[in-house]
Amino acid sequence: MAMLTAGEKMPDFTFDTPFTKGRTLAEAAGSIPGKTAVVFLRYFGCTLCQLDMQEYSKKYQEMTADGGQMLLVLQSDPEKIAAQITPETFPYEIICDPSQELYKRLEIAPAKSMAALGGDLKTVAKIGKATAAGFKHGEYEGEELQLPAAFVMTPDLTLTYAHYGKTAGDVPGPKDLGELLR
Repeated sequence: MAMLTAGEKMPDFTFDTPFTKGRTLAEAAGSIPGKTAVVFLRYFGCTLCQLDMQEYSKKYQEMTADGGQMLLVLQSDPEKIAAQITPETFPYEIICDPSQELYKRLEIAPAKSMAALGGDLKTVAKIGKATAAGFKHGEYEGEELQLPAAFVMTPDLTLTYAHYGKTAGDVPGPKDLGELLR
């Protein structure tokens, strides 16, 4: 499969969250009238991911005000996340992909090196913001060099946006994601 682009159909897949098993993307996207964003980050213990998850949570109502939703994908084990949060911790579902099958299927590649993973000013600034906010690195999971990605689709899985991150911090923030969900 080639990298996805706007106008194509997002392939359907079955997923598990820390609290549910066997749901499909088509079910999730078709359950609402608006668009669905699927944001791929690294893993639950990653400080940048913790920052992104908190920022998405804080702005979730604004982001989804037009009837949209966001799903977040992590390389983390669902049981490990379930031991640390409750179903109410985040306003969005966390899709767990500990074997990185979705990342591979959608060609969301890892960076070539640690320098490439964090090698831009946006990522360096996010690292500083995460550190200042008191986020501490947790358990390492999955591919440490994993890059992020973001997709936005209509209820029939037609992509209106596809972005493959070039560094660890290269993912739309809440404001941009909210605009994409309109």
